[in-house]
Amino acid sequence: MLPGTLYIASDHAGFSLKEQLRAQFESRGWKVEDLGTRAPESTDYPAYAHDLCKRVLETGHKGILICGSGIGMCMSANRHKGIRAALCTHEFQAEACRKHNDANVLCLGERITAPALALTLAELFLNTAFEGGRHQKRIAMIDC
Repeated sequence: MLPGTLYIASDHAGFSLKEQLRAQFESRGWKVEDLGTRAPESTDYPAYAHDLCKRVLETGHKGILICGSGIGMCMSANRHKGIRAALCTHEFQAEACRKHNDANVLCLGERITAPALALTLAELFLNTAFEGGRHQKRIAMIDC
């Protein structure tokens, strides 16, 4: 996929990994909009998840959320109708969440995912297309 716009945000527990991923994608020509946090001091992850999800829904661009485990960010993101956030720890998950679930937000856990793997997961997420077809019906069924 050609570089485009990407939203990224974290809380304090995901700050270091966010900074690393942001730098990697910017160096590859992506326009990365960093929605915070800007420092490793304690913050509340839901605020960052909600801000990123609003931007994803407004623009259709994809987002990456990072906290310590990825769980809190994923739970917060999935409260938004139209957001399909996926917590990925393995390459298969990062590819399948796009192919089959048209995920629009990738969630990562800095405390459980090494930076090199996180970059691989983000690349797969951003470069894998939704297959549509039989999966489209299921996507329409997700929102209550």
